[in-house]
Amino acid sequence: MSKEKKKIPVGKLIAVVIIIMVAACVIEPSLLFFLSPEKQDVIRKFQETYFTTRNPIQTQGGGFDPMVLVSIALLFAECWAASLVIKLIANNLKLKSRHAETIKSLVCNILKYAVGIYAIIFSLSILGVNMVAVIASLGIIGLIVGFGAESLIEDVMTGFFIIFEDQIHVGDIVNIDNFRGTVSSIGISTTQITDSGGNIKIINNSDIRTLTNLSDVVSVAVMDLCISYETDLEFAEEVIKKELAEIQKKYPKVFKEVPSYVGVQNLSASSVDLRISAPCDEPNIYAARRILNRELKLAMDREGINIPYDQIVVHQAK
Repeated sequence: MSKEKKKIPVGKLIAVVIIIMVAACVIEPSLLFFLSPEKQDVIRKFQETYFTTRNPIQTQGGGFDPMVLVSIALLFAECWAASLVIKLIANNLKLKSRHAETIKSLVCNILKYAVGIYAIIFSLSILGVNMVAVIASLGIIGLIVGFGAESLIEDVMTGFFIIFEDQIHVGDIVNIDNFRGTVSSIGISTTQITDSGGNIKIINNSDIRTLTNLSDVVSVAVMDLCISYETDLEFAEEVIKKELAEIQKKYPKVFKEVPSYVGVQNLSASSVDLRISAPCDEPNIYAARRILNRELKLAMDREGINIPYDQIVVHQAK
């Protein structure tokens, strides 16, 4: 199951480039070589005045300085551009192992949170808030907030345990609370699972109680083929065995080995049920079932073997 690569619109990329260029020029006005030294000094003074933590909100006359809002807007624009750059790098950086992809997903998630926290803290500093005093008081506030954020802390801790204990990785096929899908993202608080229909389920890490990693075991596609009692059983078995060998040659990527004819599974009221099993990788299990359905039906038709209309049974087994 492949995940479609997310693309960033061209308009956003152009905006990111412009914002990065503006930020670079504000940080180092000498990059604007076409401006006179006097104008470069004006930009440098703006940077020193509004991008420090020592300046009050008000002007010398006591009124509100609107340039503070300009500097905050520029700060958030820079952080937005940084988050898009992180997303762009993550989408185009393809690693070989699923474990490395999982670590990449976690690091990108942490960086996005870090960028957001940085934007909030630095904007408050620009507004004149004494962040040293605020951080010092977080010890007391943290005790109060901690009780309300207990579930969030549990999500974060569980997320780290999931990753570093190698329980699941990005790209694994899992079954969580009867929802089967591919792990598309593992964050510090939530995990995203995408099923075969493209539906995305977001699960809090602390809510992952029962998990089956289907990628760690060989799956088995099982088919019960029903034939009528009038059919020569030994002839039908020979047809099935011959067809199974041809199926493996025809679809080697799905069937790593020849599917097995297990035998007579059941004597039903109006049919003899013959069981076929095919070990395969979990991502191919549905394809294996569909192929067995089609190829064995065609083989039965060629040999004139009757399949009762109301007795066709196909299912999956582990």
